[in-house]
Amino acid sequence: MRFPLQLTKVFLKTFLRDRQSMFFSLVFPLSLMVVFGFINRGGGDALDLGVVDQAANELSQEFITALVGNPLLEVVLGDEAALRESLIEGQVSAILILPENFEPDPELDGADIRVIVDASQVRQQAIIVSVLQQALLTIEREYRGTQALFKLAVEDVQARVQSYLDFLLPGIIAFTLMQISIAGSGFNIVEYRRKGILKRLFVTPITPAEFITAIVSARLFLCLAQLSVLLAIAILALDVTVVGSLVSLYSVIILGSVLFLCIGFSLGSLAKTQQAVQAIGNIVIFPQMFLSGIFFPIQAMPEFIQPIATLLPLSFVASALREIATNGMALTGILPDLLGIAVWLAIGFVLATRYFVWKEVAG
Repeated sequence: MRFPLQLTKVFLKTFLRDRQSMFFSLVFPLSLMVVFGFINRGGGDALDLGVVDQAANELSQEFITALVGNPLLEVVLGDEAALRESLIEGQVSAILILPENFEPDPELDGADIRVIVDASQVRQQAIIVSVLQQALLTIEREYRGTQALFKLAVEDVQARVQSYLDFLLPGIIAFTLMQISIAGSGFNIVEYRRKGILKRLFVTPITPAEFITAIVSARLFLCLAQLSVLLAIAILALDVTVVGSLVSLYSVIILGSVLFLCIGFSLGSLAKTQQAVQAIGNIVIFPQMFLSGIFFPIQAMPEFIQPIATLLPLSFVASALREIATNGMALTGILPDLLGIAVWLAIGFVLATRYFVWKEVAG
C-alpha cells in the first residue's frame, strides 16, 4: 500500500494546484441552482384555487363564500375542463369540484368532493387540503354536529414535473459528478501520456492497478469536496430539503464517481490527444445530460426513447440520488438503481483495465 498512498498524495497535490479548473467546474451547477432558486421564491402568498360548483345550491354558495374569505386562497370559479387546463399551465394550484349531491340533508350518506392537484406542488397541496378540511368541518358542525357529512377524494393529475430545487438538486449532483469524473480522469491520462509521465512510471515498481487506485482515490476526494460545497450551498443558502440520509446519499455519490472515473479512464486510453478526449467525452456526457431525467422526468420523454434513457448510467445515479433526497428512501429501497450502477461500474472497470496502456495509445 506504500506506493498507492504516496502516489495518491502526489496526484492530490497536483490536482489542488489547478484551482481555476476546480472553481469553474462548480460555476455551471451553481448558476443553475441560483436561477431556479429565484424562480422558486417568486410569486405571491395566496394560492389560486379553481372551484367547479355543480351543486349550485345554498350550501355550495355558503361553502364558496367561506373559501373566498380565507386569506390563503384566491378562488377562481369556472368549469372543469377550463380549470384543468389552467392547472396544467400552472395558473391554479388545485381544483375543487362540488358535486350535484352536495346537500345538507342528514338522511344522505354525504358526497365525495374531488380535489384535483399537481403532486409536484407538495407545499400548496398540503395547505389547500388543510383549508378545505377545516371549511368542511365548520359546515358539518352546523348541520350534523361531529358526524362526517362530506369527505375529500384527492385526485392527482401530475400535471407538471417538479421544477423546484428539491427535484433539480439530485440531478445536478449526478451530472456534476459525471462531468468532473470523466473530464478529470480522461484528460489526466492523455496529458500524462503526452508528457511521458506514464512511460517513466512504467519502469518503476508501480503496477497499473496501483496507479489507477491512486488517481481514482485522489480524484474521488476532490469530487466529494466539490459536491459537498454544492450540497451545502443548496441546503443553507437556497433552502433545499434533503429528506433522506446523507450517508446513503454520499454512498451513491461515491459509487457514481468511481463509475464515471472508470469510464473516463477508458476514454483517455482510447483518445490520442486532448482534443480527441474532449470530443469523445462530449459524446458521452451531453446526451446523458438531456436523457437521464436531470431537468425533467424520463416519463415525460417520447415513449420510444424511454427504454434507452432508463438504461443510461447517469439515469441510474440520478434516480438513486433523487429517491434518497426527495423521497427519503434507504439504500435497500433503491436496489434496482444500485444494480444498474453496479453493472455499469463493472463495464467501466473492465474497459478501463482492458484498454489502459503505459506507453502508447490503444488502437
